Amino acid sequence: MSYQNWAGNFTYGATEMICPESVEHLQQLVKEHRKIKVSGSGHTFNAITDTNGIFVSLRHWNRMLASNEERGTVTVEGGITYGELCAELALTDYALHNLASLPHITVAGAAATATHGSGSRNGSLAAAVEGIELVDANGELHTFSRGDAEFAGVVVNLGALGIVTKLTLNVVPAYSIRQFVYENLPLSQLEENAEGIFTGAYSVSLFTDWQQPRFHQVWTKCREEDGASYAGHADYYGALPATAPLHPLPNMHAENCTEQLGKPGMWHERLAHFRMEFTPSAGKELQSEYLMPREHVYEAALAVHRLREHLAPILFVSELRTIAADDLWLSPFCDQSSVAFHFTWRDDWQAVERVLPLLEAALAPFHARPHWGKLFTVPADVLQGQFDKLPPFRKLIDKYDPNGKFSNAFLDTYVRPARTRLSGDE
Repeated sequence: MSYQNWAGNFTYGATEMICPESVEHLQQLVKEHRKIKVSGSGHTFNAITDTNGIFVSLRHWNRMLASNEERGTVTVEGGITYGELCAELALTDYALHNLASLPHITVAGAAATATHGSGSRNGSLAAAVEGIELVDANGELHTFSRGDAEFAGVVVNLGALGIVTKLTLNVVPAYSIRQFVYENLPLSQLEENAEGIFTGAYSVSLFTDWQQPRFHQVWTKCREEDGASYAGHADYYGALPATAPLHPLPNMHAENCTEQLGKPGMWHERLAHFRMEFTPSAGKELQSEYLMPREHVYEAALAVHRLREHLAPILFVSELRTIAADDLWLSPFCDQSSVAFHFTWRDDWQAVERVLPLLEAALAPFHARPHWGKLFTVPADVLQGQFDKLPPFRKLIDKYDPNGKFSNAFLDTYVRPARTRLSGDE
C-alpha cells in the first residue's frame, strides 16, 4: 500500500502504517525498526516527513490530558489536531493565543515545522509550547521544559530528534473575536503604513494574486475587548468593507470560511480562516511560503509584483501575514519579527518548479527563509546559512538519533548533510 500527503503531490516511501497502542508499544516499535517516522496529518508538501521504513500513526492519541490553572497550561497527546484541541478547550475558560489558517493540522506537526497564524504581537504556534515529551532513536523517553538548555532546539525539531508523544502548551483566558473583511487595499499603502495595517487588529491577512498593485482582500480579526477597533472601520487604509462574506479565492463560495461581517464568536470560531467542520479544498493545490524581516514587506511586495506575468498561470492566491519573534533555534522567526509571503499554487509541480527560483531570487535580498514544510528550491548551503543555530541542532541529532533512524533524504540534504553515514544507513 502507498501513502500520500493531503495534497496528493507526494508519495511516501513508507511500507507499512502501524498504530501504537501505548507509549510502551511505540518505544518497542522504535527499537525494532531501522527507519521510522510519524505520518501526521499529511499537510506538508515536501519530503520532510518521508521514510522508507514504517509510518506510525498517532491519530488516536488525540486527547487533552490535563490542565494546570496555576501555570496556565494544558497537556495534550502527540496526535491531536487543532480542531480537536479547540473542541476540548471550548468546554473550558481557556484559549490558544493563535491558530493557523487550517484547523486540521496536528499540534505536534505544527510545532515541529514552526507553522504559524497571524498577528504582529503573536508568536508562531510553536511559541506556545512549554514542554515536550519524545521517544528517541533508542526508544528512550525524554521530557524537556522551557528553561532547559536544549528546549529551544527541541521544539522546532523537524521530526529529526524523535517521536513526540506529549506537548504542554501555554493557554490564555478565553476571548471572543469579530472578523471584518475589506476589499482592494492599494499595495502602495505598505510603503508608509505597513505597521498600522498589520497592527490594526489582533490578526491581519492580506490576499492578492499579484496581477494588480493591490490586495483584493484584507481579513482583520479583532478581540472584542479591544474596544472601538472591533466595530470595524469605514475604510482600512483605502480598502472598503465587504458587504457579504468572502472566500480568499475570488468567485469561491464563502460557506466553508469562518464568520465575517463583524458577527462575534469565540476565538476558535474565528482565528482560523476555515471552519472546523469543512475541509477547505480537495487538496489539489501546492504551497510555498517565505519568511523575512518585517521591515522588508513593501520592497518584497514590489519584487513579487514584478513577477506577475510568471505567477499568473499557476497561482491561486497569495497571503501576507506577520509573526512575532521567538527564540526557537530552527524557527524562521528566531530573533526576528517577520512577515510571511504565502503562495497557493495550482497542482502543476513542473510549472511551479520553474517559477520558484525566480521568486526566491527576487526575495533573496530580503533574507527570506522558506517554510520547512512547503515547496522550495533554495540551495541547501544557502538555507543552512540562514540558521545560526543549525550547528548546535546537529549536536542534538547526534545525541538523540546518531544513526539517522528518523532521518531521510530531505533532512540529510538540508539539515545534517555532513553526518557520518554508518553501515546500513541511507
